[in-house]
Amino acid sequence: MIDQLKGIVEQKTLTYAVLFVNGVGYKLTMSINGLDSLPSKGQEAHVLTYLHVREDILNLYGFSGEKERNVFHLLISISGIGPKLALTILSGIEPSRLKDRVIAGDVVALTTVPGVGTKTAKRIIVELKEKFIKTSDDSLGFEEGEGSGSQLFRDVVNALTSLGYKSNHAKNACKELEKKGELSGELESVIKSALKQLMS
Repeated sequence: MIDQLKGIVEQKTLTYAVLFVNGVGYKLTMSINGLDSLPSKGQEAHVLTYLHVREDILNLYGFSGEKERNVFHLLISISGIGPKLALTILSGIEPSRLKDRVIAGDVVALTTVPGVGTKTAKRIIVELKEKFIKTSDDSLGFEEGEGSGSQLFRDVVNALTSLGYKSNHAKNACKELEKKGELSGELESVIKSALKQLMS
């Protein structure tokens, strides 16, 4: 799975950027804040990514940092919020401010974001409030817990979410594997074990 890219900025638009890596141009759909954080055309950039896989399409999303990507994963784990709306939310409000608004239960502030109605705003607050309260800014988007800080854990979760599984389900499957002592070895074999765990 494509976890991150490092290359030369070839193009920047209002909704996406093109990053050239070893002769290949990757189109990265990004939030306004993420695009603003990129350097000018012709300069090198390091972008975290998420590959969204559907039957008929592959979309690669880019992020300015771990906080933005973690909050994106949390948002798309909510029923009714897809990657495009999640990016719209992240364009309208930065991750740290979003956390503050959710904890405060500020429905009005969330509905100022285009595409977010009252029902969606309330759903975001219900789904994310407890998770945000449990996390510090340094670990924004990931609950503190055994294994959640390992690179293999994150890689497996990213792979599972790109296959369409909800982020919280993917994390729970990885935690179960860890309890069994099976969260180690080659990434591909661990992903297969996690898929079996999700299907059991």
